[in-house]
Amino acid sequence: MTGSAPLTAAELQTHAAEAAAHPRCADCTALQQPGWESISGAMQTSHLQCVGALGSAADWEQLDEYHPHGTSLWSTDAPIALGWHPYTRCTLWRCPRCAGAFLRYTEYGGYYEDERIRPLQAGLIVEPGNTD
Repeated sequence: MTGSAPLTAAELQTHAAEAAAHPRCADCTALQQPGWESISGAMQTSHLQCVGALGSAADWEQLDEYHPHGTSLWSTDAPIALGWHPYTRCTLWRCPRCAGAFLRYTEYGGYYEDERIRPLQAGLIVEPGNTD
């Protein structure tokens, strides 16, 4: 990762713009789903490089989600809300070949772990205040 400070909205916007300017390579095409997807064994992710985290260790316990327009975690148009779950636990990953940018996090259920991935889309990035 590029340091311990969480990535900013401006940095995410830059990565999203770079990704949008290039077509996805063959390895990233299968990852280019519109919303969060569980990473299956058929998905190739080893080519992606971690850029950094969206949250810090202090944010880990933030489990509230931000959906002011009635979306849900699984909605394809759900906001990428900095400071809110699951983005407090996300990392940004980039493809060195096509500049594809993807958010990843692991959902920890009582008896399972589910690694998830979502493309970074500039139009969905928001930075609302927390409810503290």
